[in-house]
Amino acid sequence: MKTIIITVGASSDYFGAYAENCEGIYGAGETAEAAKADALKGLELFVNSRDKKDLPKILQGEYCITFKYDTQSFLNYYNNIFTNVALERLTGINQKLLHHYSSGLKKPREAQRKKIETALHNLGKELLTLEL
Repeated sequence: MKTIIITVGASSDYFGAYAENCEGIYGAGETAEAAKADALKGLELFVNSRDKKDLPKILQGEYCITFKYDTQSFLNYYNNIFTNVALERLTGINQKLLHHYSSGLKKPREAQRKKIETALHNLGKELLTLEL
């Protein structure tokens, strides 16, 4: 199955989304959630407005969608789930720096971005092993 990667990113006044590996799929909105929804609507319109034979190869047959966030967009999108206190515990990155990342005052170095991503993936793996 092919994967369409939709990148969600923040600008100074809105969020944008675009498919990295399929030209013509875009979205925007006041929130990351709105930009994601707009990109999915754009994908649907793109697919439904063309003959199957005229679609890019990635859209022919089955495909899945993966969302990729820049750090600022991720922190803002999930701020009602992951507080800076919780993220500090998970990542070891202090809350003030996390606030700077979420507000766009600073952009994390690759090592810091990877640290956040790894901590979240490890949490996800741990949660998948739980039973209640």
